[in-house]
Amino acid sequence: MNIVIVDYGLGNLGSILNMLKYLNIEAEISNNYQSISDAKKLILPGVGSFDNGMKNLKSSGLYDILNQEVMVNKKPILGICLGMQLMTNSSEEGKDAGLGWVNASTKKFDFGPETGLKVPHIGWNRIKIQHQVPLVSNLSDVAKFYFVHSYYISCHDSNDIVSSTTFGIEFTSIFARGNVYGCQFHPEKSHKYGMSLLKNFNNI
Repeated sequence: MNIVIVDYGLGNLGSILNMLKYLNIEAEISNNYQSISDAKKLILPGVGSFDNGMKNLKSSGLYDILNQEVMVNKKPILGICLGMQLMTNSSEEGKDAGLGWVNASTKKFDFGPETGLKVPHIGWNRIKIQHQVPLVSNLSDVAKFYFVHSYYISCHDSNDIVSSTTFGIEFTSIFARGNVYGCQFHPEKSHKYGMSLLKNFNNI
């Protein structure tokens, strides 16, 4: 299988699979160790809380197989929304340690009433590309993506920041470290720009 969307009990897996099928990209949803091992690439989706995500990964045994495939075998993986956050060291949403694949922290948006900004951040927003990597090939700063999140990524190494987005503050909207990629927005809900990003991931 070309791409396996990792099923650890959290996330809008169906909409990601439907988008990949629309793009004629071979993909399946699975929590089977052999399928994950055989896949050329992985997608780690996620909707829900950080600690629940980590608990599910560990209780299912997926934590170990993912570390093996991503950290040892260097298999390309794309984290989406919570999936991206789980790749960081920790989150203000919970107490559990994250996967720690990228040296970053997940923090909560905290705006005063005077800003008029409502959390979660929901809607379309542009990305500002900081570093060119294959994931953002042919994308520019006019690209808009669909966001739904109350927590954001703060990278500790600026070299890992592929793009930033501004909502009250400037935060990391795409990161990349070696074979590890993450996007805070939902490419499967972001129309033509999301399609371009998923095609780019497929071509890595």
